[in-house]
Amino acid sequence: MEHYVVLITTPEADTANVISEAVISEKLAKCVNIIKEVKSVFQWDGKINHENECLMIIKTKKENFKYLMEKVKTLHPYTVPEIIALPIVEGSEDYLNWLGS
Repeated sequence: MEHYVVLITTPEADTANVISEAVISEKLAKCVNIIKEVKSVFQWDGKINHENECLMIIKTKKENFKYLMEKVKTLHPYTVPEIIALPIVEGSEDYLNWLGS
């Protein structure tokens, strides 16, 4: 079974909490970590922006990613939310078994 770590930024903790509750309660993810403040520097509409955001680190099964992404898009306030999936190549066997259960 393949697993992903999904990275999502949000404008504030309230949005991250709403998304986290939704993806966990709908069994689209097994665990979400929220880092309350990260500094993001990005280009948007031809300008360089500096924003404080929250970073969500979501652990899920590969088969859930499409549904998780669709759910996040319905709850996220950004026009183009960051939703990036990275494959988990290796990890604790016990943790990966729990993640896949």
